Amino acid sequence: MTPGLRKFFANESSGGIVLAIAALLALILSNSPWAPLYQAFTQTPGELRIAGDAFVLAKPLIVWVNDLWMAVFFFLVGLEIKREFVAGELKTRSQVVLPAVAALGGMAVPALIYTGINWGDATALRGWAIPAATDIAFAIGIVMLLGSRVPASLKIFLTAVAIIDDLGAIVVIALFYTQQLSLPMLAAAAVCLLLLGLLNRACVMRSDVYIALGLVLWLCVLKSGVHATLAGVATALFIPMRDRKTGNSPLETLEHGLHPWVAFLVLPMFAFANAGVSLQGLKPDDLLDPLPLGIAAGLLLGKAIGVFGSAWLLIKLGAAVLPSQASWTQFFGVCVLCGIGFTMSLFIGGLAFAGLDASFETRLKLGVLGGSLLSGVIGALILSRAGPTQA
Repeated sequence: MTPGLRKFFANESSGGIVLAIAALLALILSNSPWAPLYQAFTQTPGELRIAGDAFVLAKPLIVWVNDLWMAVFFFLVGLEIKREFVAGELKTRSQVVLPAVAALGGMAVPALIYTGINWGDATALRGWAIPAATDIAFAIGIVMLLGSRVPASLKIFLTAVAIIDDLGAIVVIALFYTQQLSLPMLAAAAVCLLLLGLLNRACVMRSDVYIALGLVLWLCVLKSGVHATLAGVATALFIPMRDRKTGNSPLETLEHGLHPWVAFLVLPMFAFANAGVSLQGLKPDDLLDPLPLGIAAGLLLGKAIGVFGSAWLLIKLGAAVLPSQASWTQFFGVCVLCGIGFTMSLFIGGLAFAGLDASFETRLKLGVLGGSLLSGVIGALILSRAGPTQA
């Protein structure tokens, strides 16, 4: 295991605990006498002004978190994707084939299950991609808490699946959750991308220059109709991997410096602002509504079937091998953990049902929280009962 992955796991495990606490606190507050204060907090207005009134962005706190703070998260995701594919655990075909196929299966099957359950409801079908995502912070947090019961090879496999899953989610957001496009703003964004490419080609090693241009790119993408978080990924892909003169890595330095801020501030804030859902008046029948049922079934059953099934088939065909020191039971337990969708599922759901009745938001959160909780508990139970890591 590379030093970068060791530090990654350390941050993700503790960050997952903080993320869980933030989500639980949001649930408690939204079902307490302080619920109006919680709602008022998420709607706190904020403004960004440039050159007086020449450029004004006015949004409530929850939108700032989802559009700007999550762009920082996606920036970190982009850094991790580039590092793993250039110099990490996914740099060769043999390393990438198993998690790549597993991730694709883990996106396709949940989407099919959700679509099948919600077939005939055109509005609900907008959320077909909600159960296709994996929350890397929660999943890694659980396997790290299980310690030696989960071999390092499975931790690497889970991380690779989640990273490729995030890459797939980025593509889905770009293709299917884009609003009406503004061609002038898209052209301005393209110019920013060209400048980022020129900086990389000129071997400019100062990360702050890329970040400053990335902020301009974020503004252009925000106004273009494409979701602004994609600017974070795009900027990250241009950060230089290695300084040929000094041997230092601007990308790894930036990634390691940013990771604690994302793990302990950005993601918990997102969870706190988005996980609050009122359970007052909730009836058992509400849990069987097609929308939350489709999300929960997609996460719990779809992820387990898709990830494990596609990986099992690939291994049986001889195109890949079971991760070292792992049993099939341990491997299946990790595949079940891939059903923890939380952050990305809530994010995609917010895009899918933006501007619709509040009942969609409630059902979305019920499905995501229910499916993620069941996947985490069942996956952890399977791994805890699977026995120690094989020699």
